[in-house]
Amino acid sequence: MAFRVLIAGGTGQVGAAVVRALAAEPSCAEVVMVNRRATSPVADARARQVILDTADARFPAEVTELAQSMVARGDPVYGASCIGVGKGSMKWSEAELKALEIGVVGGFARGCWAGGITKFSLLSAVGSTAKSRFRYVRVMGLKEEAVRAIGFQRLAIFRPGIIAGNAHTPGYVAWLGRLTPGPFGTIEQDDIGRAFVAEFAGGADANGVVYFDNGAMRRMSRRSFSQAGR
Repeated sequence: MAFRVLIAGGTGQVGAAVVRALAAEPSCAEVVMVNRRATSPVADARARQVILDTADARFPAEVTELAQSMVARGDPVYGASCIGVGKGSMKWSEAELKALEIGVVGGFARGCWAGGITKFSLLSAVGSTAKSRFRYVRVMGLKEEAVRAIGFQRLAIFRPGIIAGNAHTPGYVAWLGRLTPGPFGTIEQDDIGRAFVAEFAGGADANGVVYFDNGAMRRMSRRSFSQAGR
């Protein structure tokens, strides 16, 4: 079945991997990227970008209008946020992190929900919890809580460990992470992208909140990769 995706953060490191994977998925009918500024166009006729000011109070309402226009076409529509700061988070204050990870992501997610999108995928991080004493992990946990509270019929939360192939991850860190088994180890960026697509293409039949760690994303990536060649 054909589907459409409304994505925020599609020009970032992981977001770009998601968009690439969507371009390789035959059942993806359209990708609408919500960007803060214009970027080089994606070499796929199904993808387009819409420039919105994420700091504007009208941002959630503008996302709602976009979502409504996509839902009106009749195909299933999925919302996705791949917004993230990466290694630059060390230079940000907690207030700045919250403004982006909770304010912007939350506004985008609420706009999707108000526009009729009932299934949403969220990029988070391994170990995220609002109770952590570590600032970044705590903010990621608060972001998850904010999006969960919206009440999506299906919410898929992706929690990668060390991301290889990412400009924000030093090569030696990715290498060392490969020696660490489990969710805190290394995962390839393209595996995350294909895992998002497997969630969309699979129809996300089950409702509720689901969490995907490194191992789950690798399995989803293999399934998505094999389906793309069908």
